[in-house]
Amino acid sequence: MREPGWSRREVLGAMAAGTACALAPKMLHARPASVANTGLLLRDVLLVDGSGKPGRRTDVLVRGDRIEHTGAVSDGEARGLRIIDGGGRVLAPGFIDLHTHGNPLEEAFTPFLAMGVTTVVLGQDGGSPALPDTHRKPDSLSSWMDAVGRATPDINVATLSGHGALRRRAGIDDGMRRPSDAQLARMQSILEHDLRAGAFGMSSGLEYVPGRYAEPRELASLGSVIARFEGVAMSHMRSEDAGDVRDSIRELVAASGPARAHVSHLKMVYGNGEVAAEKLLAFLQTLRGPGQPLTADAYPYEASYTGVSILFPEWALPPTDYPGVLQSRRDELRAYLQQRMEKRGGPGALLFGTGPHAGRTLAQVAGQRDLPFAELLMEIGPDGGKAAHFVMDRVLQDRLLLDPRVAVASDGSPGGSHPRSAGTFAKWIEEFVVNDPRVSVEEAVRKATSLPASILGLDDRGTIRPGAKADLVLFDPASVRARADYVNPTAHAEGFDLVVVNGQPAYEAGEPVGRSGQLLRRGGEVFL
Repeated sequence: MREPGWSRREVLGAMAAGTACALAPKMLHARPASVANTGLLLRDVLLVDGSGKPGRRTDVLVRGDRIEHTGAVSDGEARGLRIIDGGGRVLAPGFIDLHTHGNPLEEAFTPFLAMGVTTVVLGQDGGSPALPDTHRKPDSLSSWMDAVGRATPDINVATLSGHGALRRRAGIDDGMRRPSDAQLARMQSILEHDLRAGAFGMSSGLEYVPGRYAEPRELASLGSVIARFEGVAMSHMRSEDAGDVRDSIRELVAASGPARAHVSHLKMVYGNGEVAAEKLLAFLQTLRGPGQPLTADAYPYEASYTGVSILFPEWALPPTDYPGVLQSRRDELRAYLQQRMEKRGGPGALLFGTGPHAGRTLAQVAGQRDLPFAELLMEIGPDGGKAAHFVMDRVLQDRLLLDPRVAVASDGSPGGSHPRSAGTFAKWIEEFVVNDPRVSVEEAVRKATSLPASILGLDDRGTIRPGAKADLVLFDPASVRARADYVNPTAHAEGFDLVVVNGQPAYEAGEPVGRSGQLLRRGGEVFL
């Protein structure tokens, strides 16, 4: 069986046959003996510095947590350093994943380190991380940030302030469409507190509860706050369907106001072909202007992964009483779900990732239960777990991903049930640089390093240069493999031989070797 890049037909066929897809890991070089790390000298590497400029063979010297020098290093200068023979392998800045989920206080981000990621960005889709039992407190995000700052995570962590969480922290009911002026002021005040604490901007999830109830006035009132702190407004938009995506992008740009707008996981559900992608990219260009670069991110997979709630109509979602909906509008809901799933490729295009049906498609479960699939969905309900939704055209999505203003991002989490969590950046190198070359290694690295750094506002990461933070990844592109697939979504990538976080080895020879991550905070200054 070949490695990731499978079509939906191949994935589901393998599942039906019970095929195991976990590939035996390639043997890597032996883990070196422990050496006191006063510094690192990476000798004879192909330096791909993140800028997009052509790579060059050279040495790179690291002292402490920063790059000290790029260029030839004498034996005398190397005394006392750990010397790593690059052998012409690529040395790149550590990858920056703009869209992730998880909690470094509760879990390791090893799958991300294994694919070269050294910085993750949390607080996505309108949610915010928080300590237990603090989700509705005004200072819940800053308290969580302080806790991460006191810890030593295995990876660098940045976060956004989630719009949906802001609503709840301000005491706004989930179904409320028009908060009062006082409630809006409360949201603005909490957002300002988060930004002063070091959040990099705000995320919204306008396809989810409670974000779907937000109207333009509410969103625009927050955009002005984001702009004052030079933050970014990232959004899982109101709709990603081909017929609605342009309106959703317009809404994002308008609501962001003077703030920089960013489209999370850019896609066109139901869209097909490269021409459709080109037209959407041209539309994005029409919305750019001075002060509005309008960026996006995407992942190299044709299935999304989210809750089954997106299949249900708004009138069946919280805070609506779902049992009451089943009693009073059952026939209407059945017809809606039947039509919605047929439009999204039918019941074979939904693969459950959590709950009792994990690993099976909606069609398989409905067949085993001898139920119409719409009846099964009604039984499961909008809170019935998450699933992979095979609703994207690979040709279209590949073209979107190649655009120079679209960064690579996983939308993954440690232990996630979609292969993007463990495979995104490896698949980007393996398929787009090596197997079917469509970008140079220099451009591939730029879209995973300096581009996301510029979107986020990270000044000292994303490039290899003297004075920059020493987040690094050493690899041979020809050896990179994305082993995760839809049958074994947690299989670690291979081929990234050394990952350095803040000057310290964090992942080497196929295993984690240290914890040197930090909480990253954006400067809390106000820009008038």
